[in-house]
Amino acid sequence: MKRREFIALVAGAAAWPIAAGAQPTRKVARIGIVSIGGPTAHMTGPLPPNRTVRAFLRGMAELGYVYGRDFVTEPRGIDGIAAVAELVGLQVDAIVATGGGSVLSLLKQATTTIPIVMTAASDDPVRQGLVQSLAHPGKNFTGMSLQTLELTGKRLELLKELVPGAEVVAVFWDSTDAGLWPAASAVGQTRGWKLLSVEIRDVAKIVATFKTASNAGAGALLIPASGLLFSHASQIVELAALSRIPAMYELRPYVDVGGLVSYGANIEDIWRRAATFVDKILKGANPAELPIEQPTKFELVVNKRAATELGLIVPPSILIRADEMIE
Repeated sequence: MKRREFIALVAGAAAWPIAAGAQPTRKVARIGIVSIGGPTAHMTGPLPPNRTVRAFLRGMAELGYVYGRDFVTEPRGIDGIAAVAELVGLQVDAIVATGGGSVLSLLKQATTTIPIVMTAASDDPVRQGLVQSLAHPGKNFTGMSLQTLELTGKRLELLKELVPGAEVVAVFWDSTDAGLWPAASAVGQTRGWKLLSVEIRDVAKIVATFKTASNAGAGALLIPASGLLFSHASQIVELAALSRIPAMYELRPYVDVGGLVSYGANIEDIWRRAATFVDKILKGANPAELPIEQPTKFELVVNKRAATELGLIVPPSILIRADEMIE
């Protein structure tokens, strides 16, 4: 190599760090996570124990995002819901949120500018005033809506198949899912089923609620994934087992902690789909113009051990339609 070429090569190499330093620094997006599906510690980091948050991170990875390089998360679980306003102060780029009307209402009050991606909003977001319409949200909310009331009749039908001897079905509901009882009542009147309205106004009254249902002769329970109830899933499943009353739940996580049966949207798929909304927002899309989607994957999950402990024989009509039988 000629002396002049060698000097040029050394000079160029010395300039590389300077040139690299002049490059704009890659922005690491900050994504808030708000969920009543567990404690904050179980939602933290790139490999969290929480299955739904992990599904969201998997969705981000499928879209080419690398945790730590392209984005990080700021989670707030059931133990940190009261601190939701902190996320607004942190100036996160978007917030992925679930937990029913109560959590979404908190976010609505906290910010009108940070994009909110709903995962499994159990109520009608239009009726809640979160969006103007599903096709044209018009505000800072977008994402997925369960439209769970539409499945109320199907859940009651499956429950009656599983527990044909149940003359009275108690329907649990709270103020965050106030539309459930009217929907269930309408189905009961049409089918001639006797349903019992059981409103829960306070977490401290959950034990008393089961006693109320039992004293009223309830032979089965319909339990939603509302904000108040879903955050106490393990306690509710335990009380249902102690009361020896078969229960149909809205979402699979109840069955994962020992519940009898659930029928509803695949919640992990919804969280994974939330990543597509975040991707569009990070690329400049306006949440007001991103149509709200409804789930396309539904699952019937049965816990055989819970059925055995209750002395139930799962009928073939349920077995053949079950997407998964948990042993």
